[in-house]
Amino acid sequence: MLKRKIQVQLEEWKRTRNDKCLVITGARQVGKTYIVRKFSEENYASYIELNFIENPQLANIFRDRLSADSILSAIRLYFPEKEIIPGNTLLLLDEIQECSNAITALKFLAADSRIDVIATGSLLGLRYKGNTSYPVGSVDYLSMHALDFEEFLWAVGVSGEIIEQLRFCFHEKTPVPYAVHSKMMEYLRQYMVTGGMPEVVEKFVTEHDYYAADVIQRRIYRDYLADIARYADPNIKIKAEKCFRSIPLQLSKENHKFQYSVVEHRGNAKKFESSLDWIVNADMAAPVMNVSRVEYPLAAYAIDDNLRLYNTDIGFLICTYDFSLKKALLEDEDFFDSTLANPVLKTAKGGLYEALVADMLIKNGHEDLFFFRNEPGTVELEFLLNSPSGVLPVEVKAGRSGTKSLNSLLKNEDILFGYKLADQNVGIKDKKITLPLYMAMFI
Repeated sequence: MLKRKIQVQLEEWKRTRNDKCLVITGARQVGKTYIVRKFSEENYASYIELNFIENPQLANIFRDRLSADSILSAIRLYFPEKEIIPGNTLLLLDEIQECSNAITALKFLAADSRIDVIATGSLLGLRYKGNTSYPVGSVDYLSMHALDFEEFLWAVGVSGEIIEQLRFCFHEKTPVPYAVHSKMMEYLRQYMVTGGMPEVVEKFVTEHDYYAADVIQRRIYRDYLADIARYADPNIKIKAEKCFRSIPLQLSKENHKFQYSVVEHRGNAKKFESSLDWIVNADMAAPVMNVSRVEYPLAAYAIDDNLRLYNTDIGFLICTYDFSLKKALLEDEDFFDSTLANPVLKTAKGGLYEALVADMLIKNGHEDLFFFRNEPGTVELEFLLNSPSGVLPVEVKAGRSGTKSLNSLLKNEDILFGYKLADQNVGIKDKKITLPLYMAMFI
């Protein structure tokens, strides 16, 4: 049974519900339904689940009157074996994007004290499925991703004491003991290979079989492609799939800028921009925008059509290569410093590190990410974050080379400090803080 951080947020919502339903959004198969079921087992005497994909006829419950009384009466007819216990019943409206009337009904269900209501659905469905009267003011939201690196560590049995030791080293800027550091880099390579999709991690944890996990991972990747065919408008579905499939090629280039010409020969923004927006809104990928100036707020200086695109789960990027890349990651502790005979793997390595850090930042709640690359290409910072102290630059190094770009930016008096993420231990020199890659989970 996988432990998820969102469990704490669910408990907080239950405690302070304030006449609001909860909508959990996120990509498909990240564990939304699973976590609600687990939450209900621990907190409610009665649980009712309506899945609008598995049982489309359940939409009839919301076909006519949308009052709470009418809906609960219909639920009793469909589920006579279920008891509605006032104040102790959780109703899950699963895949709610398939029933627009159910979305509207959240407004009426929110104020009913007899039941608590959680709805789950993918962002693409909620935003693109039909004409819906949305229940503004009656809903709280939670966004859910696949397992982050810390949740992965929980799954493989790393103790909370060890993680707190790492957190202490991060905050106090003290080196991690060598034995712990070495083991954490090993776990990080495992995380890159498996990614964070719950079904994949569960298979790996229970069977310790990378090949078995790989089969599931590639099946889920194909499921994502099938989701594009299912949900996207006919005029963009093929183009959206091409954009999604192009991510590994985009990140294999020396300049990782997303280029429509890589998606298709002579491709351009006019043809593909809406398709790119679609996969971003579906939580299948996340954009990182280039900025013209490294100043707060970064969004004010974002450059249109100058972005990098990363998978929201590192495992989806890794599985687009053949299994030899996974084998190299697992077996070679100096993989990213090695000279690789395979030109595809050699070209991919820098993009893999960046994609790993993007995965960790996205899952840690950084909704808006930026990078900086000046026109000559002489200064390049992989990530820029808005922080309470202003702009926070993050440079990612595949090896142990210098940080010319970060050093240059840190000369700016308005930038208080910056991070170098690499296969190195914790260190600090003036305004530059060196962190091992796995500590991106704390940023």
